[in-house]
Amino acid sequence: MTTAGPGAGQVHPVDERLPLRRLAPLSAQHVLAMVAAPVSTVFLTGQALGLGPGRTASLLSATLVLCGAGTLLQSLGVWKVGVRLPFVMLPGGAATALFLQVAKDHGPATATGSVVLAAALLGAVLPFYARIVRLFPPLVMGVTVLLIGIGMIKVGAQLVTGRAGTAGYAAPSGVVLAAATIGCTLLLLLLLRGVWRQTAVLFGMAAGTVIAVTTGLGHFTPPGGGGGLALPRLLPYGAPHFDVPAALPLLVFSLTTLAEITGQTVLNSETVGRASDPGRDVPRVAGTDALVSLFGGLFGTSLLVTSSENIGIVRLTGVRSRFVTAGAGALLVLVGLLAPLSRLLAGIPAPVVGGSSLVIYGIIAVMGIDMLARTAPGATANSAVIALALTAGLLPVVAPDIYQGFPGWARTVLGSGVVAGTLIAVLLHPLFRRFAERAAGTGPGATRARESAPRDQVADPVVRRGAP
Repeated sequence: MTTAGPGAGQVHPVDERLPLRRLAPLSAQHVLAMVAAPVSTVFLTGQALGLGPGRTASLLSATLVLCGAGTLLQSLGVWKVGVRLPFVMLPGGAATALFLQVAKDHGPATATGSVVLAAALLGAVLPFYARIVRLFPPLVMGVTVLLIGIGMIKVGAQLVTGRAGTAGYAAPSGVVLAAATIGCTLLLLLLLRGVWRQTAVLFGMAAGTVIAVTTGLGHFTPPGGGGGLALPRLLPYGAPHFDVPAALPLLVFSLTTLAEITGQTVLNSETVGRASDPGRDVPRVAGTDALVSLFGGLFGTSLLVTSSENIGIVRLTGVRSRFVTAGAGALLVLVGLLAPLSRLLAGIPAPVVGGSSLVIYGIIAVMGIDMLARTAPGATANSAVIALALTAGLLPVVAPDIYQGFPGWARTVLGSGVVAGTLIAVLLHPLFRRFAERAAGTGPGATRARESAPRDQVADPVVRRGAP
């Protein structure tokens, strides 16, 4: 329910400027709640791509600075960029998963080019927002998110075991350390309350690192040397390589985010008591995502997305000011530029990152299941679409060589479970829905059929039973 706004002449709570003594701790609370996402995704990326501690620290610096800049843009707004709501920007877990998939199959340079293409596509389609968002109803979104989660659990497991053929591959110590990290994370999820629960993954990684050092199951080796200032490295994987078929997973994902952005924007507006106008606000949110993600690709990150994770803090504290999240954005930029902190975080053992990533991607898969559960999956049409889409999406996971004999472009499209499953869902969902409506005697197709039928064939059945 939307909260009533202030009277004439009063400052709306979302535009309230707080004194620094109140602003600083509130902004720090938002940072504490959101920092787990960039830290965990960066180390997942660093371990999956085999980056050294120094390059991982540089990537973390870039990610934190860009998250801070995006948060500032969304909160403060510059011309038509930014929605002027208390939003924060994060590296999306699903987007990172797809980035790593492209990097694994085609190389990091192609993954960088894919991010740039996806960001450009998102910005280009905003004039057609209303039409495109209809292609991705909850059923399609649920299939996409579930396939992303399932596919990336394999990547998390590889972080735990290491690469095949290398020393220490699948060592029991790594599995035990990952299990301990997962156990600590789950324990924190059970024990923590309110805003602190959002830090469970971050503190779980810290606990896993402590266990690794104290038991000898792993080593904490942050890179040494360097100054006190960390500047993000431009094009850390070299010049971007643009390959449209290889970029399809991220291209499709960038379009599906429009549906999620719509829901988050409406939720945020209602929470702060500001009248929601999706036609005006959603393009501003998505346009900022596209702009920051474009720069993110050039600095080695995946797509960066505006998140409503901090809405829980807004509700908990009752402070709706967008200047609080702007302060959080400024703090993120500052933290990202502090080289010692980035180097310290870069020394986390790979099995610890792997254990945390298994929790993250498992949660993503559950989110997909939850979305599908709200789409009446028991209905014949919906169950058929879900079954066929999941089959198409899981085939490359359970049988990686199934499309080995196909042309290269077909292997790229069909071999990506996310792309294949999403395309099947997008194509079949409206088709099955129309047939179901006609069979039930509802929908435009059934209406036209009734209007074109002879009058005596559509007469009231009660009247017809009384006829001789």
